[in-house]
Amino acid sequence: MPPTRRTLVLIRRGDQEVTRIRVSRRRLVTLGTGLVVALASVSLAGWFAAESRSGRAEIERLRNENETLRFASSGFETRLLELQGRIAETEDRTRKLTIVAGLADPGSSGESGVGGTLHGAAATAAIAALETRSERLAETLDEVESRLDENLKRLSATPSIWPVAGILTSGFGNRRDPLTGQRALHSGIDISAPPGRPVAAAASGVVVKTEQYGGLGRAVFVSHGFGRTTVYGHLSRLLVTPGQKVERGTPIGLVGNTGRSTGYHLHYEVRIDGKSVNPLPFLLSGPRSGS
Repeated sequence: MPPTRRTLVLIRRGDQEVTRIRVSRRRLVTLGTGLVVALASVSLAGWFAAESRSGRAEIERLRNENETLRFASSGFETRLLELQGRIAETEDRTRKLTIVAGLADPGSSGESGVGGTLHGAAATAAIAALETRSERLAETLDEVESRLDENLKRLSATPSIWPVAGILTSGFGNRRDPLTGQRALHSGIDISAPPGRPVAAAASGVVVKTEQYGGLGRAVFVSHGFGRTTVYGHLSRLLVTPGQKVERGTPIGLVGNTGRSTGYHLHYEVRIDGKSVNPLPFLLSGPRSGS
C-alpha cells in the first residue's frame, strides 16, 4: 500500500496565491513531535528559571535570618556577661555585709566567666549557673538581713548613755554603807544631780515596774530584751507607767531623794539575766555634768 501523504495548503491573505506542500505522514509526525519537544523544552526552561530565582530569594532570606540571629546571639552574650558581672559585684558586697553582721565569710563563688560563642547547651548551662548563684545570693542576703536586724535590736537594747547629767559619787561593788557604816555590795552607781533633773532611759525597752521599792524609794524598772534590765532609783517623780514603751533618751522620772538616801542623786543599775553588773563598761562616755 503506497504511503499516505498529506497536503498543506498555504494561502497568502489578500491575494489568490496558493502554495501547496505535500508531506508524508511520517514527516508530519516527526515535525509534530519536534514541535511538542520544543514547546516542552521552552516550558521546562521557564520552570527552571523560575525555580532558580525562587531558590536565590530563599538563600538570600536565609542569609538575612542567619545574620539577624548572629547579631541576636552576640547581644545575648553581651547581656549575659553584664548580668554575670553584676551578680559577681553583688556577691562581693554581700560577702562584706556578712562580715559586718558577724557571719562566716562565704568566700568567692568560684564561678568562672562566660567565654566563646554561646548557643544551645552552652547557653542553657550558663543561664542555669547564674540562676543557682542568684538563688544562693538571695539566701545569704536573707540571713544577713536577719542577723543585722538582730544586731540593731541588741544595740538598741544596750544601755549605752548616762541616764542623767551629774557627778559620779559612788561606783559599783563593795563599799561602806553611808547609813550603817558596814561594808556591803553596792549593786549600781550613784550619780549626784540637782533635784528635779530629768532622768532618761539608757536604752529602748518596756517599763515593767514603777513603784516604791524598798531602799530605792520611787523606782523605775525597764526591760530591754536579751535579758537586760535597767533600774533607776530615789526618784522624786515617775513619768512613765508599766507597759509603756520607751526609746533611748525618753524621760522616765525626776531626780529625787526618796528611799534610803543621804542626798539628791540617781541610783542606776544594769542587770543581766537578773544579776547586777557594773554599768560603767556599757556607757559610751564619761560622767556628764549639766545644769
